[in-house]
Amino acid sequence: MSLVSIVIPCRNEVKYISNLLNSIRNSDYPQLLIEILVIDGMSNDGTRDLIINDFIKKFNNIKLLDNIKQKTPYAFNLGIKSSQGEYVLILGARHVISKNYISQAVQTLKVNKDIACVGGVVNNVFENKTSEIISLAMSSPFGIGFSNFRSIKKDSYVDSIGSPCFRMNVFNEIGYFDERLTRNQDDDFSFRIIKAGYKILLKANISVQYNVRASFRKLYTQYKQYGYWKVFVNKKHKSVTTLRQLFPMLFLTSIFVLSFISFIFPLAVIILIIELTIYFLMSLFFSFKSLKYSKFRLNNFLSYMYTCLILHVSYGHGYVEGIFDFLIINRSPKTNNEKLSR
Repeated sequence: MSLVSIVIPCRNEVKYISNLLNSIRNSDYPQLLIEILVIDGMSNDGTRDLIINDFIKKFNNIKLLDNIKQKTPYAFNLGIKSSQGEYVLILGARHVISKNYISQAVQTLKVNKDIACVGGVVNNVFENKTSEIISLAMSSPFGIGFSNFRSIKKDSYVDSIGSPCFRMNVFNEIGYFDERLTRNQDDDFSFRIIKAGYKILLKANISVQYNVRASFRKLYTQYKQYGYWKVFVNKKHKSVTTLRQLFPMLFLTSIFVLSFISFIFPLAVIILIIELTIYFLMSLFFSFKSLKYSKFRLNNFLSYMYTCLILHVSYGHGYVEGIFDFLIINRSPKTNNEKLSR
């Protein structure tokens, strides 16, 4: 069997990272063939002193590295370049992996040389009603788009994946993560993988739990940044990497344009009403579909629709802002889109 390096970028995750580390310890893959590299962004909430250093004292396969730049792609690259394994698995500090995650991912990569990256099904977990509704919206094709790995529950080739496992030689061939990207660095890398002729596989028999944030404000910031940085990726590759990314921007733009020209062209009012009615009916349909009977209460129903609206408007907002900054005036990324949304 081969050595697997697990890279964990984190910052101020004192509530969650011990659950991840314990899930790795409980893996069915031999612990002697696992090295864990925690790339910490100078946490000041006890993540380092209370959790990571305690694990280091107990287990000799855990290392702590400093992410002095406090940026995710920098942490990815620092961890990868410090890894000794033949395979590299990148996990978020809020994740908990299934017992067979490592073994199944490695086996898949060994057998299928045309697959460069493997990941599992995402099962969202939540702490309160708000995060429960957010998790349902984030698992819905209507909320985040069809063919998104977060909403797929069967073996599928995808355009991007969470908690990815790679062969180390992929980085020698394709390069490392783009450290200019505060967000969407995984989308950029995935696009380069596919462009190089490889495939990305979602395996349904492995899974990862993800602790969903419980704040609508932070969710808006998170998805606004996704939309904003997606334009940077598109400009870099001179290509729209996925068609679904365009719909929130087109939806938001059409509302503003139709509202503006309605003063001159009355027909625009009718078109606007039709568009909003279709959106409302789709939101209504997926609300019924996503909310189980036991969870179907009026406040849950309205919160679900509100969450989907946040996802669409925030992503569209960021995308429009990205078009203006990166394509029209050709400026550097704005500072407020560099900040983490925690």
